[in-house]
Amino acid sequence: METAVLKHILVPINKAGWPFVGGALALSVAFALIWKPLAIVGLIIAAFCTYFFRDPERQTPVREGLVVSPADGHVSAVETAVPPAELNMGTEPMMRVSVFLSVFDVHVNRVPTAGKITELAYHHGAFLNAALDKASELNERMSVKMETNDGKEIAFVQIAGLIARRIICNLTLDQEVKTGERFGLIRFGSRTDIYLPDGIAPLVSVGQQMIGGETVIADLLSDETQRETEVR
Repeated sequence: METAVLKHILVPINKAGWPFVGGALALSVAFALIWKPLAIVGLIIAAFCTYFFRDPERQTPVREGLVVSPADGHVSAVETAVPPAELNMGTEPMMRVSVFLSVFDVHVNRVPTAGKITELAYHHGAFLNAALDKASELNERMSVKMETNDGKEIAFVQIAGLIARRIICNLTLDQEVKTGERFGLIRFGSRTDIYLPDGIAPLVSVGQQMIGGETVIADLLSDETQRETEVR
């Protein structure tokens, strides 16, 4: 019991966060040399960076065909849209689920389903509020196309936000990936889009809270229609 509680409290920090935590602690020491109470400012920054870059383990559903959320956050849009041009997926609209991440969400991104990475494309762009519809087209982004184990194509996109200035993607072409594997991170507020194959209905609705690597967004083996939700 105690081990489970400690595991929940002592969440690992993603390696991308250590320079920020270390820098904030160094700043705290520097402030202390000037005036000791100032050290509190550095400690607060270090605490925030530790919280922001937390990287908890997730219980990923591994049944073939399930597509999980690539990020924590809330669903900001469920709509049809043309996938990013740089992925060469044509001009026909696909069903897109957008997940908006606030600075309080876990920002480690996870692979939505098992398969093979077939395209990677980085697009330089603006840093508009990631919650805006036009952010998918205008903002800086990293677009990924993959082929699932049963031959379907899906795409997922890391999109920089208003204060996000760094997208990290550790995927490589032809890489075989598993559902829920960590693949990158976005600093700080941001958004992820996922484009589903034709005929696949999303099983989530606008406003729902997502847990990256856990919440099922779609089922590639099901003919279930799009789900509706109610606030209760």
